[in-house]
Amino acid sequence: MTVKNLSLSLLLCLSTVMNAQEMGFEEYNPKSTLVVDENPTPSAKFTFIDVHSHQFRMAEQNLGDLIKDMDQLNLGIMVNLSGGSGEGLQAMLKNVNANYPNRFAIFANVDFNGVGNDGWGAKAAEQLQRDVAAGAKGLKIYKSLGLRNKDVNGERIAIDDPRLDPVWAKCGELNIPVLIHAADPKSFWDPINAENERWLELKTRPRRKRTATDPAPWQQIIDEQHRMFKKHPNTKFINAHMGWYANNLDRLSELLDEMPNMYVGIGAIIAELGRQPRRAKAFFIKYQDRILFGKDSWQPAEFPTYFRVLETADEYFPYYKKYHAFWAMYGLDLPDEVLKKVYYKNALKLIPGLDASLFEQ
Repeated sequence: MTVKNLSLSLLLCLSTVMNAQEMGFEEYNPKSTLVVDENPTPSAKFTFIDVHSHQFRMAEQNLGDLIKDMDQLNLGIMVNLSGGSGEGLQAMLKNVNANYPNRFAIFANVDFNGVGNDGWGAKAAEQLQRDVAAGAKGLKIYKSLGLRNKDVNGERIAIDDPRLDPVWAKCGELNIPVLIHAADPKSFWDPINAENERWLELKTRPRRKRTATDPAPWQQIIDEQHRMFKKHPNTKFINAHMGWYANNLDRLSELLDEMPNMYVGIGAIIAELGRQPRRAKAFFIKYQDRILFGKDSWQPAEFPTYFRVLETADEYFPYYKKYHAFWAMYGLDLPDEVLKKVYYKNALKLIPGLDASLFEQ
């Protein structure tokens, strides 16, 4: 080797070392060297219903583009939780009914502005009844209730605020489900330190950090939700994100036993299930009639990770969002009958008016 080539080699080595030293933890993303069976699952084994999706432009968007992606995933019915109310909802329904009436279901939303004014609850319930008569299949409650929504006096509206009771009671009367997202992962309330599993997420997305006074303790918000569920036993509630108890399935089991009108969706918590495959499989088998498939954000490329966790016995495969989870996934290898219930049977029972002919019976 010439002196010139030796110098270049030394420079390259030095550059590699320096780059490695300068690399922050945020960039560290090692590839596994483990050699195991791999069974990528680009589409679901059974046609499924996604009970947790958001399409804010459904009134004017080309639904044919959505259908192409849905067909590739084997997604039979998409539930759009962002239907709004009144004229906006009706515009979405018009587009759906004119093009693909059996492939989409739309949930209405409640406007919490004005809570505290005389008659707010009755008026909100009446509007919801009109939205259901127009074609809405359920009610979606965003996490802003309990976190950001305030009444006319500027006070935080608790989820179990009695002024909201007419809305929950109306859902029971109309036999429509309420899909509700309360709070966020408890780690968002915990100190940002070396022991916080969501440290990277909070470091890169600091606006997600919460405290006991911003706006209230995590447990307080969760308890408000549970009290409301118990107060309205005739209304069926789908607790989004497994109620943020996917990391504590023993406690979630207790809650399901306490509240027979509570169901759970698996949107955005597949990483919790994929790191405890034996416990999660036992949970799914025991509560197979109470769990529904939901993804949350509409990113078609992310769905195969859900299918792979639910359907296969694969070991140690990556999750699609490093900041959400730095650990690897394992498959639950669920029995077919359990898969069918999670994928579509439970949703068909809960959400009125869906086209059952799209699914294997």
